[in-house]
Amino acid sequence: MSDTSARPGRFIDLANPTRFLALADRLVPWLAGLSILLLAFGLYLGFAAPEDYQQGTTVRIMYIHVPFAWIAMMCYSLMALAALGTLVWRHPLADVSLKAAAPIGAAFTALALITGSIWGKPMWGTWWVWDARLTSVFILFLMYLGIIALTRALDDPARSARAAAIITLVGFINIPIIKFSVDWWNTLHQPASVFRLGGPTIHPSLLWPLLIMALGFTVLFFTLHLMAMRTEIMRRRVTAMRYIAARRADRKPA
Repeated sequence: MSDTSARPGRFIDLANPTRFLALADRLVPWLAGLSILLLAFGLYLGFAAPEDYQQGTTVRIMYIHVPFAWIAMMCYSLMALAALGTLVWRHPLADVSLKAAAPIGAAFTALALITGSIWGKPMWGTWWVWDARLTSVFILFLMYLGIIALTRALDDPARSARAAAIITLVGFINIPIIKFSVDWWNTLHQPASVFRLGGPTIHPSLLWPLLIMALGFTVLFFTLHLMAMRTEIMRRRVTAMRYIAARRADRKPA
């Protein structure tokens, strides 16, 4: 039998938590090192890039704010895929992925809101406005917090996984609202300037640092996600071992 026919089986083997832990142990150091290199290079290019003719040096906040916002939406999209994996494909690691990603997504969303406020103060003259983009991102942050609270409130793992998956899928409708809010409504927030049909409107001297920073934070996200999944798997194993030990202790004669 050819090696090609064995590949699907090898991919399915990753559903085994033990095999996944072994893969994560190999990948995490390399991903962490790559993220550090990319972020360091991106910061160097960002500080070396020219100032914006309107925003001046304030534009440099873009190099962290925009990646934070991108990852906030990407993380929730990943959680939606994990929710499908839980409800449709019954993948054993889907719920682990969803639960591990939620706190990371909440952190990146909070950072996007904070850096956006810092950027908005000199540009708009205020720290916050309830426009469509900012409000929908704030709702995304609340959704992350709600999913985290839900996964910790229910003791039954099966009920917790199903409830979190359903809530995540329902809340996914907010992602396209965030993406297209600047096109559907009049907002203070600037329209899309990188991922648009007509191509980026940002000058290459500003675009390349932004893209490298976005790639660096993306690699950092997956590094943190693998680490969080690894921790969650180990936590569940410890919980299962304690449960088995308690059952055995109950069965012993007095």
